[in-house]
Amino acid sequence: MSEPTNLTEKTLSARPAYRGKLLNLDVLEVELPDGRASQREIIRHPGAVAVVPLLPDDRVVLVRQFRSAADQVTLEIPAGVLEPGEDPEQAADRELQEEIGLHAGKLERLGGVFPSPAYTSEYIHLFLATVLTEGSLPRDEEEFIVIERLPFADVLQTALAGEIADSKTITAVLLAARKLGR
Repeated sequence: MSEPTNLTEKTLSARPAYRGKLLNLDVLEVELPDGRASQREIIRHPGAVAVVPLLPDDRVVLVRQFRSAADQVTLEIPAGVLEPGEDPEQAADRELQEEIGLHAGKLERLGGVFPSPAYTSEYIHLFLATVLTEGSLPRDEEEFIVIERLPFADVLQTALAGEIADSKTITAVLLAARKLGR
């Protein structure tokens, strides 16, 4: 059997299966590249931002929080969902202020990731934040987090050792290390 040259699937129909506050679930009937039909369940997500906040003393500000889907406390960089029509850079600075109380004087785009493109449309914009000053936005009342400041080298080593399980944090830290020449 030869490999298909066009891997694109054609959506034949879509029906909403669930509509939530943050996420929607659609069931798609698709035509596969070889002409057969199949079904896809897609979680529609508005997108997100995640930020590596780097202090002048070369420490990274991270948050520990309980994640229900993982059923554990995770160590992560500050992150959050994009509001409708919100610019990713503005969202990144908003999340920094809400989660760790800091404003980014400088934001550099590191890239972005689809954490699990097999079943969700979520795309996370990744940033490196420097020139940090005290922010003015209040903390999100629904978040219970512990703020940690760890040396960048330790965070990088922890990510490389597999001791951080959060994919956006691993990816952003590795991209920041590359950008910083580490």
